[in-house]
Amino acid sequence: MRNSDTLRSMERSSTNLESTLGKGIVPTPPAALPRRLRKVLALDDFEVAARRHLPRPIFGYVSGAAETNASLRDNRSAFEEFGFVPRVLVGVSKRTQKVELLGHTYAAPFGIAPMGISALSAYRGDLVLAQAAGQANIPMVMSGSSLILLEDVAKANPAAWFQAYLPGEPDQILGLLERVERAGFKTLMLTVDTAVSANRENNVRRGLSTPLRPSLRLAWDGIMRPSWTVDAFLRTLLNHGMPHFENSYATRGAPILAKSVIRDFDAKDHLNWRHLELIRGRWKGKLVLKGIIAREDACIARDGGVDGIVVSNRGGRQLDGAVSPLRVLPAIAAAVGATTSVIMDGGVRRGSDVLKAIAFGAKFVFVGRPFLYAAATGRKAGVSHAINILSSEISRNMGLLSINSLGEMSLDRLINLRHVDVSKV
Repeated sequence: MRNSDTLRSMERSSTNLESTLGKGIVPTPPAALPRRLRKVLALDDFEVAARRHLPRPIFGYVSGAAETNASLRDNRSAFEEFGFVPRVLVGVSKRTQKVELLGHTYAAPFGIAPMGISALSAYRGDLVLAQAAGQANIPMVMSGSSLILLEDVAKANPAAWFQAYLPGEPDQILGLLERVERAGFKTLMLTVDTAVSANRENNVRRGLSTPLRPSLRLAWDGIMRPSWTVDAFLRTLLNHGMPHFENSYATRGAPILAKSVIRDFDAKDHLNWRHLELIRGRWKGKLVLKGIIAREDACIARDGGVDGIVVSNRGGRQLDGAVSPLRVLPAIAAAVGATTSVIMDGGVRRGSDVLKAIAFGAKFVFVGRPFLYAAATGRKAGVSHAINILSSEISRNMGLLSINSLGEMSLDRLINLRHVDVSKV
């Protein structure tokens, strides 16, 4: 086939795919994908590829959770307990997955969750995630535990959000807020479930600490993954020097690799709702709280003037055994009403998961690990491909369910597979 014929064929494919996605995110035609991404058909495929690419401690940090990983497993199993009840012969050519959240219209009902030390998994990882999200018109939340200056991410994607772990003292809190505001971020996400550090046995078993401690074991892990060592670690050292924790405070933190330096974890067990009042009074942009599981806390947050809450157990990375967000989502959504945007994260891997969360009362969802795996294995092209996969699944499932808008995705479209009442099917 001549080049002109190939180009016309790709253009026709792109047009057809856009129609299929209901004017949502337009996926890259398979033939135009980098070869390494052509066999990636689902988000879970990125995890398989990342396991082969990343050193054992880095992969373990991303994939693991706390203690026995009970919450991590339950985040997935909760989705599997519910099945769809599709309708038929309803015209779905007008379907759209666009959604308005916090005053912005996004192309899809999902975004990229904040993930620490992303630049250790992928070269300039935070920038890769931010750029791909900006191009697709979905939100990306930059982690406060990142290794790239927040100012650089704000330049790469002015619509990105910033996630902060609250410092322990009011002057440190205000200093960080001033820096985030100066950088141009308009939406601040506060992670509030970190009163004490989690028990990350997974990290210890794999030899990971923050900062990383130089050792023969760590060196061997790097040797066993030469593509990561050259492309991510050595390339970063050559072009940008030793990475530091740049954004936990108003000033620079510890380096990522050090023999004796200890990362500064301020005592946070004294933080309370009065600190939220301080922040709400100072921060003029949108304010979102992440780490809410109890309905009572959701109501306090709503009354405290937050714009949104993220129902989340942090991917099982804090309290092992904490209930899956999906299980408490309906009660929280009913309690806070329409005045506060209810968002959910935890365990989302398929478009069907997104639609189930919406049926349970979520306005929006965030997805973490799969996007970081995609960045690690495919850089920006990998993240864009992951976004396209999830968006395609949502649109396809909307068509098969016979809905044209996300607002039609209600609880009557689901059935509890453990307690099936055939009279309601």
